[in-house]
Amino acid sequence: MSVGMSWLVSKGLRIAIDGPSGSGKGTIAQLIGEELALPVLDTGLLYRYLGWRVAEEGVSLDDEKAVLQVIPAAINAMDWRAEGIFFAQNDCTSLLRSEDAGSLASKVAAMPDVRAALLDVQREIAKLGCVMDGRDIGTVVLPDAEGKFFLTASQRERSRRRWSQLKTKGEDVDLEQVSDELQARDARDMERDCAPLEKAVDAIRIDSTTMRMDDVVERILNVLERRKLITKKA
Repeated sequence: MSVGMSWLVSKGLRIAIDGPSGSGKGTIAQLIGEELALPVLDTGLLYRYLGWRVAEEGVSLDDEKAVLQVIPAAINAMDWRAEGIFFAQNDCTSLLRSEDAGSLASKVAAMPDVRAALLDVQREIAKLGCVMDGRDIGTVVLPDAEGKFFLTASQRERSRRRWSQLKTKGEDVDLEQVSDELQARDARDMERDCAPLEKAVDAIRIDSTTMRMDDVVERILNVLERRKLITKKA
């Protein structure tokens, strides 16, 4: 057992949180990780990182074989920590959160061989226990995760959240533009042949459109407690 703020946590507990962009999965994953003292691994950030490295190397995103050749050096130079991804000892997480990096990630994530190459990286890191969020964690990356959740929200609310995040970062963005880009990304993620965005059969769906983040966290913790995966400290 490991010890969180108020909980005893089953050894090696893996929590998968999937959902589309703007559903709140990243925020919820961080809050759950803090509550249970588990590392939080954002797999979307891994694809953003690879897309960024591919672009930096001047490799075409239409050439999957060329993209695959970038992976070994990119992974060797990467340090994937709970707080983000470091490249050559430099924290590049904020750079990877940009809209451009998101677009690059969506393209490399649609490549079957690329996804296969990154699968072992994700599974190996998850072995000791973690909260992992992405789009195919419960279906592909950790299909045997002890806790699986699928977060969603209305397209309008997800667009508003994403717009608000970008404005907070000082980016000059239009809500309509953000909404259009979100819809395009949703389509790519759900329609790709390899590991499309979808709810795992045994995942619990949570619609966060009108929910506060702490209410979503409470619901997830209640589920884990009922399953005896976490226990309140005396």
